[in-house]
Amino acid sequence: MDVWLPNGAPLTVTNETAQHAEQIIRRVAAEYEREHPVAGVAHLLKAVTSFVGGGGPRFWFSVSPEQQQPNYAQILIQLSEKDATPELVKPLEKALATEIPGAFVLVKQLQTNPVEFPVEIRIAGTSDVDPKDEAEDILTLRRLAAEVQDILRPLAGVQTVQNDWFAESPEVKLLVDADRANLAGVTNRDVATSTETATSGETVTVFRQGNQQIPVVARLLPQERAQLSDLENLYVYSTQGDQKIPLRAVSTIKNELETVRIRRQEHFRTIGVHAYGQAGVLSSEILKQAMPKLQEFERNLPPGYRMIIGGEQANQRDGFLNLAEVLVISLLGIYAALLLQFSNAVKPLLVLAAVPYGVVGALLALAVMSTPFGFMAFLGVASLIGVIVSHVIVLFDFIEEMHEKGEPLEQALRDAGIQRVRPVLITVGATILALFPLALEGGPLWKPLCYAQIGGLAVATFITLLLVPVFYSIAVLDLKIVKWEKKEPE
Repeated sequence: MDVWLPNGAPLTVTNETAQHAEQIIRRVAAEYEREHPVAGVAHLLKAVTSFVGGGGPRFWFSVSPEQQQPNYAQILIQLSEKDATPELVKPLEKALATEIPGAFVLVKQLQTNPVEFPVEIRIAGTSDVDPKDEAEDILTLRRLAAEVQDILRPLAGVQTVQNDWFAESPEVKLLVDADRANLAGVTNRDVATSTETATSGETVTVFRQGNQQIPVVARLLPQERAQLSDLENLYVYSTQGDQKIPLRAVSTIKNELETVRIRRQEHFRTIGVHAYGQAGVLSSEILKQAMPKLQEFERNLPPGYRMIIGGEQANQRDGFLNLAEVLVISLLGIYAALLLQFSNAVKPLLVLAAVPYGVVGALLALAVMSTPFGFMAFLGVASLIGVIVSHVIVLFDFIEEMHEKGEPLEQALRDAGIQRVRPVLITVGATILALFPLALEGGPLWKPLCYAQIGGLAVATFITLLLVPVFYSIAVLDLKIVKWEKKEPE
């Protein structure tokens, strides 16, 4: 859980908010435990750990610790039953959103494939601009981010929309009139030293007590610095002479909103708009609704600004592209190995002909079990290819042996199907039976991989035993791209 308070919130308030969130977590977990008792589990909530003022150490490889900042707290929740984790997220989100006003609380499960934000639209601005134009650049980025938020907020299935700069914070600025200060014989440093000493204090000496050194700080009493009017009544002492003038004579106090949190990406100021969907709503569904308006928004961007789509879509695009490259290289390696084994350029293609059917079986299994096609499912499909090829090679090897012995094609294909059906079914059955316990008890991490392999092996096995001999006979008898020379008995 990430707990964000407004920028400028003190650490004490953040700590109180984190403690309040812990009480809510324990209450919601207890209510869920009473409504959904789990056999063999005495207490559903195993541990709650809070880090206030910054993220904890890297306890999970896909979670990057947040930097030290007083308005942030991270809460880790560990449950005794892993299947209850996704079901507890929704009531926690509802309770925390209604009972902790003024704070942005994000509840999420730990993921193997790190996706920090489901839907993320980043707006990048100009770099190395003139300091005079810096404020205008920040205002432009905020205005563009507000337009993106207006696009995402009314979409169906969207629960929360937030930007990572958060709202502007009220700031009190002391503006020094340089001309008046010069005439009075004081400098900006004199003004800063006087005000800092009066409000925060200045160490004048150190008191030694045993082996401890206690700093002695001089500053105004609390009742003398409680209001801004007290600050205006301060006197500024010159370090260049004996001048002593009121602070209001050389400066003015101004209240304004200031952006205190600015993120950069590749040296460009970048503001990210993040959308979080409701339970059961995929980020792709949200992005699909928003794309027409986002494309129009991108066409109307001012010169020097650009829109970047991040989040889960960018992560999947990059991840699947890398996996696809590895998969293609693996297939080429398998083809090269089969080419050396059979000394024929067509037979390896017949071996790989059953692979698409296995992939279709894997996708059907994922659809039947309502499991999304993610990284682990892709990994299951990739490993499925090697298993299918090994089973086809068992069949092909027998056919080639019969060819060497001089059997007719039809007889060799029938014998291969009969003789190799038992070893193929035994290996497939053993693999599927071994995957079932992991699919049922392995949690959400392993379910997609197991279901993909179970469905792919079940379909590909029948394809291997039935269609591969048919493909082989078509290649020999009809297409004549594979030669079958019947050897005469000596």
